[in-house]
Amino acid sequence: MLALSIFVITLVLVIWQPRGLGIGWSAMGGALVALVTGVVGWDDVATVWDIVWDATFTFVALIIISLILDEAGFFSWAALHIARWGNGRGPLLFVLIVMLGAVIAALFANDGAALLLTPIVLAILVRLDFSARAALAFIIATGFVADTTSLPLVISNLVNIVTANYFEIGFGEYALVMVPVNLVSLGATLAVLWLYCRREIPRHYDQGRLEAPASAIIDVRVFRAAFPLLAVLLIALFVTAHWAVPFTFIMGAAALVLMAIAGRWGRREKPVIELSRVLRHAPWQIVLFSLGMYLVVYGLGQAGLTEDAANMLTQLAGQGTFVATVGTGVGLAVLASIVNNLPSTLIGALAIDQAQVPELTRQLMAYASVIGNDLGPKFTPIGSLATLLWLHVLAGKGHRIGWGQYMKVGLVITPPVLLATLVALALWGPLAIRLGG
Repeated sequence: MLALSIFVITLVLVIWQPRGLGIGWSAMGGALVALVTGVVGWDDVATVWDIVWDATFTFVALIIISLILDEAGFFSWAALHIARWGNGRGPLLFVLIVMLGAVIAALFANDGAALLLTPIVLAILVRLDFSARAALAFIIATGFVADTTSLPLVISNLVNIVTANYFEIGFGEYALVMVPVNLVSLGATLAVLWLYCRREIPRHYDQGRLEAPASAIIDVRVFRAAFPLLAVLLIALFVTAHWAVPFTFIMGAAALVLMAIAGRWGRREKPVIELSRVLRHAPWQIVLFSLGMYLVVYGLGQAGLTEDAANMLTQLAGQGTFVATVGTGVGLAVLASIVNNLPSTLIGALAIDQAQVPELTRQLMAYASVIGNDLGPKFTPIGSLATLLWLHVLAGKGHRIGWGQYMKVGLVITPPVLLATLVALALWGPLAIRLGG
């Protein structure tokens, strides 16, 4: 009960963030209480840090890359191209925006897709003079696809990185399983969003209201470096997976290269992008949050939660790999929607690791955990920090979505996409794992 009380209070503080305390210091406060009360010991600090350090700093580096590219006008340029490719047809524009969100989520993580693309899409919709109801349809689509298609690569979501590191899944091995599964998730997302939003999407729009995509480019040097850098980055992630090189080293190197280009290091030329502002907006609090929150969750696991969850997973495995895969994903999706997906990820990883199941089933459960913790947060606003930040950004732009309104949408849209994605994993996963092995 003590461990559970500390967890609940810590989670409330993380979501509430009183007096601008921030998610990091709120989580560290809970961890300190857990240490003082003996719920966790100092040895556990090293154990948890070993689990989260690579994922956390990889995520920070990825967001820094995203912020620099955003400052350079890269995402605005891409969105304007998409708007022009829509050729004045609203339904086609809707599909293309969803596809753009899926690509950005894959390469720049779900947070990048939701937080960076949403303001850009809003600005374009304003230029096109879309109604408030039509704009809301595109906003919902952008926020939703950011999470449902953040499955294909290890770097597409912090959840993916933590899980892949915990179960020692290589970059290529992970992609072999999850890229096809992500395509199913994308298809299901498009279908469900279209059915839900089709009445609000205008048939036509005036393409002449849009400026040329080239006008969005602010830093030409950074823009020209973007595509070669991303290509080299992906190749490096696949190649270095054979030597188990921490993702932080690869992503950190890419971030430093882009910072050098943006900051004109070694040149007398004045920088176009203010790097100090980019670094100030980087998610440094996630470092404190990861260590603090995971320590609190680790203590909750040691108090019996992990053992109970492992027993449930063992029982699921007795029903066959299909039921085990789908059941694990659904269970963790529900848990993530209640306690936030990052604590749910660690609870799931510890439980799967302790469950008495065959190795193939264990691997399928690990991938199902990724799906559950990536998609489950769409049920409720508190399911992920990205969703809370996304709602905050929208409120700042004059588009306030209440928790009740959000859950009404999330509870309708999420279940079919979650189920279709988990079924795809259950059918494709066993073959992909054997091929990858």
